[in-house]
Amino acid sequence: MRQSYWTRFLILFVVLVGGTAVLTHTLISTTNAAPEAVNLVDAFPGITFNTPVDIAHAGDGRLFIVERAGVIRFATLDAPVASAPTFLNITDRISAGGEGGLLGLAFHPDFASNDYFYVNYVTEIGGQLYTRVSRFSAAANPNAADPASELVLLQLAQPYSNHNGGDLDFGPDGYLYIALGDGGSGGDPDERAQNINDLLGKMLRIDVDGGGIAPQSQCGSNANYTIPADNPFVGQTGCDEIWAVGLRNPWRFSFDRQTGDMFIGDVGQNAWEEIDFQPAGTSGINWGWDTKEGTHCYEPASGCDSTGLTDPIFEYDHSNNRCSITGGFVYRGSQYPALAGSYLYADFCTGEVWGLSANSGDWNGALTNNKLADIGLIATFGEDANGEVYVAGYSNGIIYRIQDDAPAPILSISKMAPASVTSGEPFTYTLTISNSGSAAAANLVISDALPTGANYVSGGSLNGDVVTWAVPNLAAQDAISVQFTVTAAQTVINQDYGVTANGGYRAPWTQPVLTLVDPKYVYLPLVFQD
Repeated sequence: MRQSYWTRFLILFVVLVGGTAVLTHTLISTTNAAPEAVNLVDAFPGITFNTPVDIAHAGDGRLFIVERAGVIRFATLDAPVASAPTFLNITDRISAGGEGGLLGLAFHPDFASNDYFYVNYVTEIGGQLYTRVSRFSAAANPNAADPASELVLLQLAQPYSNHNGGDLDFGPDGYLYIALGDGGSGGDPDERAQNINDLLGKMLRIDVDGGGIAPQSQCGSNANYTIPADNPFVGQTGCDEIWAVGLRNPWRFSFDRQTGDMFIGDVGQNAWEEIDFQPAGTSGINWGWDTKEGTHCYEPASGCDSTGLTDPIFEYDHSNNRCSITGGFVYRGSQYPALAGSYLYADFCTGEVWGLSANSGDWNGALTNNKLADIGLIATFGEDANGEVYVAGYSNGIIYRIQDDAPAPILSISKMAPASVTSGEPFTYTLTISNSGSAAAANLVISDALPTGANYVSGGSLNGDVVTWAVPNLAAQDAISVQFTVTAAQTVINQDYGVTANGGYRAPWTQPVLTLVDPKYVYLPLVFQD
């Protein structure tokens, strides 16, 4: 286990230099105490995936797994699953040679209402490789998207078969961010990463909803999107889509769901793997490739000019068979408080998982755990709707849920009601909370919003239209039930209920409850006619 790392104290001096921001870091050295350990638990026992390369959620109880060959499958988190159905199959248009394939997936923030999601893949047309970013729709069936619904947003020629990047994600601002590698070969021979008239080697930011301005230059074909007006190169020489420059192969990036900060795992050339950090509200950063690899001169090998370049907040070398960083997520779930605020990432080759954390600006990169030899290659991390973090075993096809070693409660909640009732007569809802974890859950708050058409009678504590119960403690491997009574004059359906505990955990597995009202006992006054 490595316990000594270079870390960087982040000084938030943002200097505008010709439309770009330079973040200045002071390099310091530290020796770290013994790190916390983590466990990886098979999230879907008995189910494996074919070379999984991305994990995403759609804001609900499903986890979507991207298979490199061109298939997206999903598994439901709210109940044991026996299979992972296919959500999308576009193997007919995928080129999976080299570092190609179906590489990234992001759901529109309003997916629940517009059914749109976006993918990043490599295709081949007439012998030429292209990166393609496309929109698909699941309007006809939320569990099976239509392969024919594709709208190509951006198509970009790839000069080589490697360094495609491939990740994409919606930021907290609602815009779509796209990570592109430098085009491949080695050492960026075409000097694309520093060329602001080329989209390769960049982080892009586009508006898929049409609320921005038209691109001023045609840096990629199709361009079925608009440009946010505050992109750093709008009105200047350069591609309007660019948000940051100087990236080599940003295989995975993510946003901290609490702060909006961006973390990029940029794969190194020969010696150094790096984590780049872009605070929310900054743009136009130059991460230095190929002038620098991490904090080290690359071209030239010494005496390089670092003016205008921003160093990573952390780097590690290729010792002990390490070879390629797999960027992850800042843990913001609630089941494992010891991991809160840690940026979890891995090395693809060794299967090691690390945790990077900031304490008063001191970035601490100690190992989160020893080598996880049973996983082998780690291709990607993912996050569910509640902020719990997952990791994909690329070679064994298993999706793992990440957790710390501390005992933790694991809560689930279900709700029952009569299938049918008589109009105006009282009936009872029963909520059952189970703790299948190995530790007690403290300070539970159970809540349920009254469904439309239901009138509160009794049970719990009513505040506005929300019924709540406070439970001090729920022991491990135990369950409790609470009830409340209503009347209804129309069919009612309720999905908005849950439980919080231990400082904010909300059980994700809610299920709809439908109660039909039988009006047969509702008598209308008789009207007699002379």
